[in-house]
Amino acid sequence: MPRWKKILIAVLVLGLIVALGFTACDLSQREDTCADGVVRNSGECIGVNGEGYDFGTPEIKDVARAIAQENKRIDGQPRVTVAMMLPLQSNQAALRRQMRSDLQGAYLGQRQANEGEGEPPKIRLVLANPGRNYRQQEKVVDTLLRMADSPEDRLRAVTGFNLSLNATEEAVKRLTEHKVPVLASRISGDQIANEEGLDGMAQLRFPGLARIIPTNHDAAQALANFNGERGRENLKTVLVYDRRPDSYNESLAKAFSGIKENGPPGPAAMSFESPAIDEPGSTGNQFTQMANNICDSEADTVYFAGRTLHLRIFALKLAQVGCKERHYTIVSGSDAASLRQAMTEKDWGQLRGEDGHAKVTVQYAAPAHPDAWNAELARWNKKWDTDHNRKPTSEEFPQYLAEPKTALDTLKKRIESTHSEGTNLGSVPNLEDSRTMLVYDGLTTIGKALHQVESGGAEAVPGREDVGRQWSLLQSRHRVQGTSGLICLTSGGNAYDKPAAVVELEPGQAGHGKLKFVGLGWPTGREQPKNCVIPSNTS
Repeated sequence: MPRWKKILIAVLVLGLIVALGFTACDLSQREDTCADGVVRNSGECIGVNGEGYDFGTPEIKDVARAIAQENKRIDGQPRVTVAMMLPLQSNQAALRRQMRSDLQGAYLGQRQANEGEGEPPKIRLVLANPGRNYRQQEKVVDTLLRMADSPEDRLRAVTGFNLSLNATEEAVKRLTEHKVPVLASRISGDQIANEEGLDGMAQLRFPGLARIIPTNHDAAQALANFNGERGRENLKTVLVYDRRPDSYNESLAKAFSGIKENGPPGPAAMSFESPAIDEPGSTGNQFTQMANNICDSEADTVYFAGRTLHLRIFALKLAQVGCKERHYTIVSGSDAASLRQAMTEKDWGQLRGEDGHAKVTVQYAAPAHPDAWNAELARWNKKWDTDHNRKPTSEEFPQYLAEPKTALDTLKKRIESTHSEGTNLGSVPNLEDSRTMLVYDGLTTIGKALHQVESGGAEAVPGREDVGRQWSLLQSRHRVQGTSGLICLTSGGNAYDKPAAVVELEPGQAGHGKLKFVGLGWPTGREQPKNCVIPSNTS
């Protein structure tokens, strides 16, 4: 073969190899891309998307598309971007349903903010998946910071945040350090909050952070105040807490241990250690031994500082001990709002026992409950009628109950109108787990902040620092009528005296148990003041 042919063949082969290399590289990159703005990393689809991508979670497919449809509807109008940041993939059906509830609240709040206020800017909502337990939050925060700087995206707030973890705290800290406003609607851990000082002078560890859910300290105090009012001062209690590093567990254990007991001292606190939020590990064995020790004590009330998965296992183990017909009440925090979804009919049967009577009742401070306002207004009216011979004036009527009821009625109408227009959210929103209500309140709070900023004309949009400055102004006359209660934010961005809906999981006589609203607990021991004017001694 002539030499020139050999050279030509060699060049062609080399060119083919290079072309195949580029093709393989391109295919590899395509395989690593889940959707626009979302890449596969460590088996998860991490990133930010507002075009209807469901992150491989079928339960959120319809509501993600509904959000994309609303984004398309407002395209071309003055708008800003708000990111909903929370883990959006799980192999557990119960967690996927919770994601759907969160996103349903986000969509409904987006619609209410875009249509209720009626003025620009509108909210374009994007979904941001930081991975399981926020482990890959750094990559997502990188993207969000670029979006905050982008004149096209104009990211003006990040919300969502459903787990009080160290990784969550890192994400919130970095965002706020870069002047990106954050509104936390679901995290109750005390560590991710600005500290209130004397006379309202806050210590801003997270400048630009607002929270619309009570901290674990406030929720525990609300529970203590509520049970004290019901004549349960002589409780014999024991604290059970998870040693695994977890901001929620740590702050809840600290809050429970700080509750002043009026009765005789109970047994010493008992600890266990779980491997992860969503893994049982050997906790079942630990709880069996713990339940026997509790049985040998005189304790009848258990303060439980742990996650929902482990709370369910503990409750079942405590019921199995069957200690001399003793009835136990387990008191826990806001994470327990997900417990009912995880309970099977067999579980309920174990809690009630063969005689049909409850062995264990779980009580917790929910951040919201749809029955709260009607029930509390009925109690208030009954007491008023007993004490007076006339109807209350508008000034005498309890604003702290009436305004949240109006907000809840508005949310229910929004759900009905969404259904009537044919928008599918994957299921009818279940308000009992409080998730939809809290996230909805978060979006409407952001909407109010956006519309209160003087942006310099109808076509202009507010700067991100301007939005963050609005948080502490949302009080008194500018309070937010939330479905979860009046939202009045302090100088530290914390919700002042936000009520806790005290609810109990009752096993009932047969079948699935019921979630029963019991009453409202107030962190300060009394309801919010008129017009939610925050007093100076809030520390």
